Amino acid sequence: MPRIAANLPSKLELFMKYLILLNTDLVDYIPILVMIVALVALGVLLASLSRWMGPYRPESKNIDAYESGMDPVGTAHERFSVKFYLVAMLFILFDIEVIFMYPWAVQYRHLLETYGLFPLMEMVVFIIILFVGYIYIYKKGGLKWA
Repeated sequence: MPRIAANLPSKLELFMKYLILLNTDLVDYIPILVMIVALVALGVLLASLSRWMGPYRPESKNIDAYESGMDPVGTAHERFSVKFYLVAMLFILFDIEVIFMYPWAVQYRHLLETYGLFPLMEMVVFIIILFVGYIYIYKKGGLKWA
């Protein structure tokens, strides 16, 4: 007795035919979507396995915050020095300024062909201003922790 389902196309074949008929640029993103779904599933699976298979022994020393092997002293809400915030803001400032150099470096050949040496001179002025700001901050002691 022949099987009726043997002649029917599989769901995967129907899906692939649908995608081919769809013929849009979004079809190119399906492997990325499959990879994201697989990674999320793997993350959930590994986290769940760890929780299910690992021992669970809540003790006071396991729950406490780890302070380099020492008992925690004071509260978690201690005040930080203003220098800490100043150095953090300076880092962000200089980091963002350096990020502006990356697109320029990527497009440098095109800029050189189109505008000549003008983009190079602009970047030299930008680096000089950045360096002068760095020297100013260094002389003012903005990078010293003490």
